[in-house]
Amino acid sequence: MYEQYWGLKEKPFENTPDPKFFYNSSQHEEALARMLYTVKEQKGAGLLTGVYGCGKTLLARALLKELQKDVYKVAIINNPKLDEIEMLRMIAYNLGLSNVPERKSDLLVKIENLLKENLMDGKKTVIIIDEAHTIEDKNIFEEIRLLLNFQLEDKFLLTILLLGQPELKEKIENIKQLNQRIAMRYYLSNLSQKETQEYIAHRLSVAEAKYNPFLTDAVEIIYQYSGGIPRKINHICDTALLAGMGSGIKQIDKNFVKEVIESFSL
Repeated sequence: MYEQYWGLKEKPFENTPDPKFFYNSSQHEEALARMLYTVKEQKGAGLLTGVYGCGKTLLARALLKELQKDVYKVAIINNPKLDEIEMLRMIAYNLGLSNVPERKSDLLVKIENLLKENLMDGKKTVIIIDEAHTIEDKNIFEEIRLLLNFQLEDKFLLTILLLGQPELKEKIENIKQLNQRIAMRYYLSNLSQKETQEYIAHRLSVAEAKYNPFLTDAVEIIYQYSGGIPRKINHICDTALLAGMGSGIKQIDKNFVKEVIESFSL
């Protein structure tokens, strides 16, 4: 809607996990490196936590971009609020199994056979469970632990990455046997003010902006109100660009950002 006004190829602040817009802050780079290591070295399980909107899902998409499709078979579970059988069926389906069985015992046999087939074909299997903090059924965590029992010659037949909000860490720690299987743990913090400025500039650059309309004092206010959380930064910046077009301005300063935040209750 405002792309032409600001000279943009596309909207730079959409809250969708598009890896093209991935901003490689020092901590995002570290998180991605640890996730890649866990997957490539078949370490079993990894845990990535962070507050809502800090970029966990986008990190998962960035990870997928790094993994060769002919080497890795990946299942992504975006809505894990399921019971244990539904979760196993979802995993089986997302790994490409057809005629997914109803019975748990048959499901586990099918999944194990598929993992072995992938290994024989030179492929590594990865399961990414996003929003894992929403899992309410403790039996699902037990099934995750049991899936990690699928090994061959002391090598895990799959890697499981659990992504979620901070409370996920406590849930995992309360399940001792699963907690012991977590080889990688990382907490994704909020962006600093400097990183917030770089983040905004990066997304504008990806959208092929001819210039950055956000003045330094505007970024200070954006950081103050967003707390350095990417999702909130996106929301404020997107609304400011829309309102800026409506006001006919070409630069966005702190007073305008404050006005936008108050007017739109951001």
